[in-house]
Amino acid sequence: MQRPQRIEPGPGQESVWDYPRPPRLVRSARHVVIEHRGIVLVDTRSAWRVLETSQPPAYYLPHDDVAMEYLRPANGRSFCEWKGMASYFDVVVDGDVSPQAAWSYPAPNERFIEIRDHLAFYPQRVDACFVDDERVAANDGDFYGGWITSSVVGPFKGGPGTLGW
Repeated sequence: MQRPQRIEPGPGQESVWDYPRPPRLVRSARHVVIEHRGIVLVDTRSAWRVLETSQPPAYYLPHDDVAMEYLRPANGRSFCEWKGMASYFDVVVDGDVSPQAAWSYPAPNERFIEIRDHLAFYPQRVDACFVDDERVAANDGDFYGGWITSSVVGPFKGGPGTLGW
């Protein structure tokens, strides 16, 4: 499959096509908030971003800044060749369940050890995610949990026909 045409980033933007493979882990002090069913699940300025070619950044958030009482371990696991084995969490608010809305790497590979005890959330499985008060858009598909903001440009992997990128 032919690689898609990179969108040229404007001032203050990043192109996901400039992100490396294997991915890079970058500290972020941006204000990250996640809300679901009227509850603030996350409020932090201590995130890690995982930057990988063709994918919007995934934000990994420390357990200490997550309202863990609304998360419960979920069935299922997945494997990332870079980070290791992921475990999933349902978000449960007043009996409403958003299945596998978050994931973590409890024992990540050494290169990603900083994201141990951190959680990442699918923006399409919670009501709203914000970075510095900007509402995040989810990338297409249901596999990648990247966060699209005005500071990143694609095209983004995740939608139909993009698996081979």
